[in-house]
Amino acid sequence: MTDQVSFTLRGRNPDVLTCIANLSNDEVFTPPEFANRMLDTLAGAWAADHDGADIWADSKVKFLDPFTKSGVFLREITSRLTAGLATEIPDVQARVDHILTKQVFGIGITQLTSLLARRSLYCSKYANGPHSIAKTFTNQQGNIWFQRIEHTWNEIKCVYCGAPKSVLDRGDEVENYAYAFIHTDNVKARIAELFGGTMQFDVIIGNPPYQMKGGAGGTSDSSIYHLFVEQAMRLEPRYLSMVIPSRWMAGGRGMDEFRQTILEGAHLRELVDFPASSDVFPGVEIKAGVCYFLWDKAHAGNCAVTSVRAKETQGPFSRKLDEYDIFVRDGRAISILHKVLSRGEPPINTLLTRDTAFGLASNYEGFEKQPGKGSISLYYIRRMKRAVGHIARDKITKSPI
Repeated sequence: MTDQVSFTLRGRNPDVLTCIANLSNDEVFTPPEFANRMLDTLAGAWAADHDGADIWADSKVKFLDPFTKSGVFLREITSRLTAGLATEIPDVQARVDHILTKQVFGIGITQLTSLLARRSLYCSKYANGPHSIAKTFTNQQGNIWFQRIEHTWNEIKCVYCGAPKSVLDRGDEVENYAYAFIHTDNVKARIAELFGGTMQFDVIIGNPPYQMKGGAGGTSDSSIYHLFVEQAMRLEPRYLSMVIPSRWMAGGRGMDEFRQTILEGAHLRELVDFPASSDVFPGVEIKAGVCYFLWDKAHAGNCAVTSVRAKETQGPFSRKLDEYDIFVRDGRAISILHKVLSRGEPPINTLLTRDTAFGLASNYEGFEKQPGKGSISLYYIRRMKRAVGHIARDKITKSPI
């Protein structure tokens, strides 16, 4: 077998990254097929913006996965670049060395995942080891950085990620889940520190940790995936693509500002929503499903929105994301919503309520015993007894009809 063949044939049957179990619902490994779907979306946008050019044939494009776990994104990017740069860099070893040292970068989120990512990308847990496919690294980490950092505690939690001090302020022998990418006030300086100089990434892509155990206090978890998205935006890449839980679209503790940033920013170019997370991560339940997006710094306008459930695909629909204060996930519902709102009728939340019915507090005592002219009779319960009271119509401030 020639050297050329040994680099280009994968020989993974089955691919180990399709078989590996997830660490938890917080750190979900991305299946290779899904990672490639995201990369296809990226490549399509690049071609549309660069007169049909192939992003995988560009030796200057830099990629970053700032929270690499299995290394699947870095591996698949490298595989595509290895094929795409064959004409520009004919020697396969020189091509691989160029890609791995100049184009592909990652930040491990734990000691374990950093070793796994290096094994996936370099075929060795040491970038400069004898079995590594890269031959010019002088250090073990290569371009996949990991070192333990510490949380910055106030009295009860980390000021950066909200990790509870009572749970994660522990010894060096146990992971503390202090993620380097978000534990800094200046992410550009942090990246320069990690990779030895000023770095401008064209593409940031990956699958961030979703939540911090106990971060909301007690036994509740707090979402942290939005912190990674916001930090990545501060690096000002041309393209940003991540797979995250879909619950940001309508709710979630602390999501209001993030949702507003995403919906009103007009930089979201494509959004693909999976209401059932098992369609992306088999065997993993993530409430409200997951989505992936392509954020484009140069884009300003509508977003192409697609919804996928099992084998049924709806869209893409061209959507104005900030039309409402939440995101209506089903594109088919938009026309119905437009028709309903066009009638100008009062919203149901102004007519129905679980408390202060008709604008009256539950302990309202102003009822008259006898009906007056034009008064309204209301049935109510007081001290476990049913009664009828009468009130002037102008005192009804809610549901007057």
